[in-house]
Amino acid sequence: MSTSSPSAVPPFAELAFDAASISALVARVREPLHLFMDEEAARVGVALEAVHARYTPIGTLPPLYPEWLGDRAFTETHGLRFPYVAGEMANGIASVALVVAMARAGMLGFFGAAGLSLSRVEQAIDELEAALADEPWGINLIHSPHEPALEEALVDLYVRRGVRRVSASAFMALSLAVVRLAATGLARDVDGRVIRRHHVFAKISRSEVATAFMSPPPAAMLETLVTDGRITHDEAALAATLPVATEITVEADSGGHTDNRPLVALFPAIRALADTLSAQHRYDEPIRVGVGGGLGTPASVAAAFSLGAAYVVTGSVNQAAIEAGLSTGAKELLCGASMADVVMAPAADMFEQGVKVQVLRRGTLFGMRAQRLYELYRAYDGLDAIPPDVIDALEREILLGTVASVWTEVQRYFAHDPAELERAAREPKHRMALVFRWYLGLSSRWAIEGDPRRRADYQIWCGPAMGAFNEWVRGSFLEPPAARAAVQIALNFLEGAATIARAQQLRAAGVAVPAAAFSFAPRPLA
Repeated sequence: MSTSSPSAVPPFAELAFDAASISALVARVREPLHLFMDEEAARVGVALEAVHARYTPIGTLPPLYPEWLGDRAFTETHGLRFPYVAGEMANGIASVALVVAMARAGMLGFFGAAGLSLSRVEQAIDELEAALADEPWGINLIHSPHEPALEEALVDLYVRRGVRRVSASAFMALSLAVVRLAATGLARDVDGRVIRRHHVFAKISRSEVATAFMSPPPAAMLETLVTDGRITHDEAALAATLPVATEITVEADSGGHTDNRPLVALFPAIRALADTLSAQHRYDEPIRVGVGGGLGTPASVAAAFSLGAAYVVTGSVNQAAIEAGLSTGAKELLCGASMADVVMAPAADMFEQGVKVQVLRRGTLFGMRAQRLYELYRAYDGLDAIPPDVIDALEREILLGTVASVWTEVQRYFAHDPAELERAAREPKHRMALVFRWYLGLSSRWAIEGDPRRRADYQIWCGPAMGAFNEWVRGSFLEPPAARAAVQIALNFLEGAATIARAQQLRAAGVAVPAAAFSFAPRPLA
């Protein structure tokens, strides 16, 4: 990874003690830096040369490469150059184009399968296999408590097609489907090492969920899968000695489903839990803990790696990338967001449970309108119980149609799952929930398709990282929406994180590193 033009920094014949020279040397992360003590002035200097007769040598910092910021075992296991992952933004926003771009740059991308039909997901697998051959890529498996059959069908597809990497998200507990995915194909090679056919990346923000994924599957689940013929006895026996997932993504304050947890509090707790469970179960293979959520600048990426992250996962910032499957209008809204321009809103997939997702607030009324629907759901036992004037406003301002016309569309959608309609016929409150979920579900599609009639209703998943990114790129080549290529974003994050890590190394060694050296401005990288 290098800048598009040669460095203008001259070689240093003397030690650098002044702020400008130290800052220039900080940027030369791929070269060893030598530290010397000026005994008379009691200060530490830094230079490219290893010998300076006037000063006492006290150490050398070896080259620092962005490729080495994370866990080397992670990149080696998955055949990557960089410990960098583009997360699985739902409904295909994390598109085939995005995943392909990441793979060709030596990084990992997950296709956003959540919310898509089974046929559309299989089409994406076809496209990824055709474009990438043996290069690494992944796909999403979102927990579907209301549609367990869909979750099972996706796992059937992933097993049948041999999908190697699957990111399991929004899980509150293990399901038979995800345990089956992790256990299928487990074997040992001639040297006794475990071979995983399917690598599960578990996205978590709670210790109890992390514990489930970092522990062997419950015996009862394995017995059920063996009895049903879903896995073999040998696979079950091996699964009983291994964690369900060896890649655990700690999700801090992110867009979409999030518990809004602060990274610096959450990550150390999960990292310690991984160590405890690894020792308790005597795993041969370590659990690798990565970080996602809140990563919108090189400084935040550097912070994640400094905490010990094996890899980093970006999400919100990639939605505004040119490869993302989001409309131009929605990307423009994202590019204008600040860190405060986000809000929590009811989630379409877990509406009745009160689960929320973090979305963009600026330029859209979705957050306010979705919350209004949830308040109506809590207050009334059914649509017929809502006062006529409230129903009139609901139809005119949010549904843009009658409740009856929306119900017709709901019935058409749930034709594949008649149990939902049967329940709605018995329970007026459930019928109301399905009507409201119609709006919540389609609002993200309106943003993807760029429906101009529904611009005020765009649901755009977004965390504060988007605003931090916009502030960082202001005035740079990455500011225009048309210039935001996902790989350029990634390379700048990694190069910047390495530069900031080098600045901290020098500071810890006693060098008077100026604050400006901890900043990294966007630049074209190749």
